Amino acid sequence: MAMPRIILLMLVLNTVIALGGLAFNYSMLKTLQAGGGVANGESVEGRTEAEAEEASEYTFFPIEKVIVSLPGKGREHYFVLDLVLQAELDTDRKKLEQVDPMVRNSVVAHLSTLSFDQLRGLPITELQGTLEKVLLDDFASKKVAVPFVHVLVSKLIVQ
Repeated sequence: MAMPRIILLMLVLNTVIALGGLAFNYSMLKTLQAGGGVANGESVEGRTEAEAEEASEYTFFPIEKVIVSLPGKGREHYFVLDLVLQAELDTDRKKLEQVDPMVRNSVVAHLSTLSFDQLRGLPITELQGTLEKVLLDDFASKKVAVPFVHVLVSKLIVQ
């Protein structure tokens, strides 16, 4: 009779420990979702609470299927880019729609000057930074207001 009691005691003890762990995780998750942060003053993303308060909300505008044809060794290559313009939350969506052709033109004009190997060798972060700089310079040279803050590459297909 002693063996079934031990097994029953272990089963009850394991159940209590599992339920306690679930309750603890649930309460911690609720605290983090409510914006409580971690005990050492950092939020989930690793930023301090002061930096998290300064964070802004953004709106995103997609620019899909920017296609660039580049000569390569022995054949032609195609790059298909999907870009996303990151703008302040209060930016008018019509302004972003109106700059779509200008963004496409600037991106294609810039990427067409690169060789296949140069473009293929660029890391995404460097490509994003280069495109952002080119777009800002192009908008400034044409004296057009820039309705976005950053340019993001959301898709890159190489053929």
